[in-house]
Amino acid sequence: MEDNIYEFTDKNFNSEVLQSDKPVLVDFWAEWCGPCKAIAPTVGEIASEYNGTIKVGKVNVDNNQKIAMEYGIRSIPSLLIFKDGTIVNQIVGSVQKDSITKLLDEAL
Repeated sequence: MEDNIYEFTDKNFNSEVLQSDKPVLVDFWAEWCGPCKAIAPTVGEIASEYNGTIKVGKVNVDNNQKIAMEYGIRSIPSLLIFKDGTIVNQIVGSVQKDSITKLLDEAL
């Protein structure tokens, strides 16, 4: 993982995401998922550009099935934006960067 991209797991999701004092962008992905790999550089750019403002992290759905099931993740990549422990926006599939940043700006 890159320096400013967190790895969220079943164990740390509550403390890192739900209790975060900043909005959080969570990328649900898997190693075998082509579109997930395609969107990864975009997520990395966003993590750099919003560093300090928004927390950005990834959940590997194969290793963290409990959290993926809890949020009804059926398609990946799925990007969820949390604010104050609540989902404020959701993006499914590989989308353009400006679609993601627009929703992040709304969450700020």
